[in-house]
Amino acid sequence: MTHAYIYDAVRTPRGKGRPDGALHEITALDLAAQMLRALRDRNHLDTALVDDVVLGCVMPVGEQGSDIARLATVVAGYEQQVPGVQVNRFCASGLEACNIAAAKVIAGEARFAVGGGVESMSRVPLAADGGAMTVDPVFAFDHYYAPQGIGADMIATLNGFTRDDVDAYAVQSQQRAATAWREGRFAGSIVPVLDQAGAIRLAHDEHMRPDTDLQALGKLKPAFVRMGEAGYDAVAMARYPDMGPVNHVHHGGNSSGIVDGAAMVLIGSKEAGEAAGLKPRARILGGASIGSEPTIMLTGPEFVTRKLLNRLGMATGDIDIYELNEAFAAVVLRYLRALELDGGTVNVNGGAIAMGHPLGATGAMILGTALDELERTDKQTALINLCVGAGMGTAMVIERI
Repeated sequence: MTHAYIYDAVRTPRGKGRPDGALHEITALDLAAQMLRALRDRNHLDTALVDDVVLGCVMPVGEQGSDIARLATVVAGYEQQVPGVQVNRFCASGLEACNIAAAKVIAGEARFAVGGGVESMSRVPLAADGGAMTVDPVFAFDHYYAPQGIGADMIATLNGFTRDDVDAYAVQSQQRAATAWREGRFAGSIVPVLDQAGAIRLAHDEHMRPDTDLQALGKLKPAFVRMGEAGYDAVAMARYPDMGPVNHVHHGGNSSGIVDGAAMVLIGSKEAGEAAGLKPRARILGGASIGSEPTIMLTGPEFVTRKLLNRLGMATGDIDIYELNEAFAAVVLRYLRALELDGGTVNVNGGAIAMGHPLGATGAMILGTALDELERTDKQTALINLCVGAGMGTAMVIERI
């Protein structure tokens, strides 16, 4: 059987997803192309050996539309025969792209394939693509649709997580991210973003608030009360009649930040790497996705973890490092409880609460973070995981070489 190996992973710093953010003037196409060039140049890669580029993008409309993966390969100067395809599995799109790239290598369809993602949330805002999930009664009414923020608050309510619980986790994320940056833990993967003149536009994650404490977070009002009052609390309680009133505990400080960014992962076979003179950094043991209950929407990580580990004949204790996207604090707290995990193994360098969540890119970003952490700590295995809109989960397990 052909195995898929990771040869390199790069990412941009995350820029605030607002008009005053450092990356607002840089298009998604430019972000993706810069990272593709970095992947090529760092590895002296003959791009004619790349048989596909698979990129996640959650809002593939406007300037992020038209199969941005193919356009980015052209702009990046890759060989003309290199194709590209855009994929959308909501927040897990970047990791799904890497799973697809790995599958192409395993199947013998690709020698090298690039998996990754891009999202410019300051230029193409969240929900710019519309969609049946929120407006078509065939889904929204019949299947008790509620926005993700309501789902996060439902998780907190059902599991008894208090406002202090979720705020404490958020403070921890900020502190861990600050430590990781201070100690240079991201240095091997971060590629500064350049402007059109070639000057550095951003070299550091911009969304972080390292001085955040419980007192500061305690002053923030819950973000999803109005949504609940508009009818979504009633939807949630209709779907979970034993839950009782929804306890709204999430706000901007304990939820993932809106940011811009891109990430790329070079995946290939052993033979392709040897021919190109590249040394693999990790072997991909497997990937998986799963569906979960769509009203609460955010519980998929537990179930896809169980599915993938069972398929691989592994247990939770066989994983040294876990990376779970911090969509909302309660998502991670539930995951820790459900799988009885040691919090010291999960998101050890902080996560999206501190650094932000560029939707289509995050999965590839945290895959690179996990790989760097395995190398830094001389550990062997990592599981990368994200909750997904409409009720899904996507995961990958890697083993350091």
